[in-house]
Amino acid sequence: MTDHAAAFHALHAGPEVLILPNAWDAASAALMAAAGAKAVATSSAAVAWAQGYPDGDALPVSRLIAATRDVVRVTNLPVTADIEGGYTDDLATLAETIRQVVGAGAVGINLEDGLRDPDLHARKIAAARAASDAEGVALYINARTDIYLRDLAQGEAALPETLRRAALYLEAGASGIFTPGPADEAVIGALADGIKAPLNIMLRSTTPAAQRLAALGVRRLSSATAPFRAAYGALVEALPGYLETGTFRSFAGRGELPDFDKLLKI
Repeated sequence: MTDHAAAFHALHAGPEVLILPNAWDAASAALMAAAGAKAVATSSAAVAWAQGYPDGDALPVSRLIAATRDVVRVTNLPVTADIEGGYTDDLATLAETIRQVVGAGAVGINLEDGLRDPDLHARKIAAARAASDAEGVALYINARTDIYLRDLAQGEAALPETLRRAALYLEAGASGIFTPGPADEAVIGALADGIKAPLNIMLRSTTPAAQRLAALGVRRLSSATAPFRAAYGALVEALPGYLETGTFRSFAGRGELPDFDKLLKI
């Protein structure tokens, strides 16, 4: 884990963008690793959906830990786990969750503020840092702020508020800052210039390509739920035809899978 943690931190050093695919189970993680990913992240929403829960701190922590352990088990890559808002605002409970996440083999986390008070979020980051340090793991804490994603500050106020929160979270012990939402190059560039740590952007249909993001100063790009939506979108398209005709035709022509028995062989 020490090697993976160091490697994961180094992947944020640039000059290239770390292009992270977001998995939701062992099979998706194995496919991402086989495709050449340098590291694998989990998507909190996709993990929750795959487990039968809505997004938004509803997933039981035991399911989070099991999913993280499964992803770690089938890859030989650094794994970072999206733990939403930590599933609690109690610092002692959060510290225990961090210990379990680290115990499952993750060397990074996403921890989001959402609608929470930023000072509380800073305390949670500090608690996560203390807990991981006590476990001897240099955990990459990717502090997510939802100013843009949730329109928590309007117009020109969004940038300075995001920068203020980023500075607060970095002071508390965050390793990097995740700002999902913006796709405008001017905004992304201003964020990269103003945040004194690696900047993570979320993939959207309007997001600039990775090469352009690198030029703007971005160091990490997360696919978020895009892989999950692509996989399950294909199923949504195929099912009605199958249920109507009872033939294989609806499933044909949707890509060939590898031999999972070999891919997942321990």
